[in-house]
Amino acid sequence: MPLPKISTPTYELKIPSSGKLINYRPFLVKEEKILIIAMESQSDKEITRAVKDVLSSCILTKDVKLDDLSTFDIEYLFLNIRGKSVGESVEVLVTCPDDNKTKVPVQVNLDEIQVQVNKDHQRDIQLDGNLSMRMKYPSMGEFIKSNFNVDMKVNDTFDLVCSCIEQVYSEEESWSASDCTKKEMNEFLEQLNTTQFQKIEKFFETMPKLSHTIKVLNPNTKVQSDVVLEGLTAFFA
Repeated sequence: MPLPKISTPTYELKIPSSGKLINYRPFLVKEEKILIIAMESQSDKEITRAVKDVLSSCILTKDVKLDDLSTFDIEYLFLNIRGKSVGESVEVLVTCPDDNKTKVPVQVNLDEIQVQVNKDHQRDIQLDGNLSMRMKYPSMGEFIKSNFNVDMKVNDTFDLVCSCIEQVYSEEESWSASDCTKKEMNEFLEQLNTTQFQKIEKFFETMPKLSHTIKVLNPNTKVQSDVVLEGLTAFFA
C-alpha cells in the first residue's frame, strides 16, 4: 500500500515588473537540498541556478516563463517562497562599515524586503530630437552571462544592451528589436555618441532592485551604521 500524499499550501503573489498575480507553493525537502548544496559551493552562479530550479518547481501558474522574468522579479519571488518555506526571517552576516572588518549576524524579516524603484529610472530613452529607445529588463539568463563570465569583453556588454532594447521609435516610425538581427542592433549602438550611451547605462544603474536597509551595531567600536543589502545573494541563507 503506497504512503499517503502530504498536502501543500498554496499562496498568491504579484510579479513586481508586470503586476501579474501568480500562485506558488513553499519548496520541499528535495528542493531545499538543492539550495543547501548551492549555498555550500559559495558560488553566486550556482546559487542563481539553484534558485531557478526551485522556482520552476514551486510556481504553479502555468504560463510563467522564468527566462522572460527580470532579475528583480526572480529575486523577489524566491524570497517570498523561501519565507513561506522555512521561516519569515533570515540571519545574514554583515560586515560593519565603520571598520570594514567586524562581522555581525543580523536577523532580517523577509516580509519587509521589497523591490525598490529609483524615481529617476526610465524605460524610454531619448537619443536625439527625433529618435528614442524603449528598454526592457535583462532576464536571469542575461544577468548570469553578464555577471559571472570572467572573460567578459566589450562585445558581451553590447550583447546585453542589445538584448534589452525593445523598440527604437520616432514620431513617424518604429522598429521592433525582435525584427532586427544582432548585427543590425550592434551597428545601431555603434552609432551612438558617449552621452547617448551614458543614458543607456543609467537605465541599468537605476533599474529596480531588491534592497533593504538595516542598522548594524559594531560590538567593538559601539558605532551604529546603516547597511544596504542588495540582490539575492545578500539574503541567501
